[in-house]
Amino acid sequence: MAKLLKSESSLRGKVAVVTGSARGIGKAIATELAHKGAKVILSGRDEKRLRMAEADIRQITPDALGVCCDISTTEGGKYLTDQAIKTFGTIDILINNAGLSMRGNLADLDPAIFKTIFEANVFTAANVTIPAIRHLRNSKGSLVFISSVSGIRGLPFQSVYSAAKMSLRALAESVKIEERDSGIHVGLVYPGYTQNDPDKETISADGSRIPINPRKGRDVMTQQSVAEAVVRSLEKRRFITVLSPLGKLTAILQPLFPRLVELVLIRNIGRFMRHSH
Repeated sequence: MAKLLKSESSLRGKVAVVTGSARGIGKAIATELAHKGAKVILSGRDEKRLRMAEADIRQITPDALGVCCDISTTEGGKYLTDQAIKTFGTIDILINNAGLSMRGNLADLDPAIFKTIFEANVFTAANVTIPAIRHLRNSKGSLVFISSVSGIRGLPFQSVYSAAKMSLRALAESVKIEERDSGIHVGLVYPGYTQNDPDKETISADGSRIPINPRKGRDVMTQQSVAEAVVRSLEKRRFITVLSPLGKLTAILQPLFPRLVELVLIRNIGRFMRHSH
């Protein structure tokens, strides 16, 4: 019955591009979209990992394509959208999910990390969104940005990541008004701390890549639950979707009681030294 309900989704037959979808949340979103009957374009830079993800999605639907490219460049973003149009003729959904986190005190950071993190989280979104918008206008489709609880309130040891994820809100708000008459749905999703793949990495203060410890605990979301929430937001064409109790509480308290939120963060600073979304 569950699969039958999924097949009745309004997303059936829609063409969805999901960036950063060779693993993690992106792959989970692509998988959920495939279960809903969508045609899925995955993207990533690791050819081997991307082909494995493509094969997994094709067990659900034959309408799946993995495009290996670097969307932190304008050429890569255009190539991804061109391949989607060449294969399926349209783009109904664009999920800007690609991203990379960091950790470390701002005072200790290699300044080059700003470029690395903004390229991975902001440039990737811009480089795909700009060439995709005209196709989304034609389809009156959905443009979704995947942010983070770090994009609601700047978190310690994640300063640059928080800044990059916050900037996605500005992009979403701006394009929502710019495209108010085009029929494009703009969405912004804030996941909380989410289970990570065993080989996921983050950027350390000196710019080197280090592994992220597995996330466990009641406050950690599964990739599947995040994917299901993203797809529900698509079906209902919501603008803001905040996930996890912590994220929802932060979204409510930060505008009203910023000092209280700051004190809570200071009190729990140890957990932020261990986590990085």
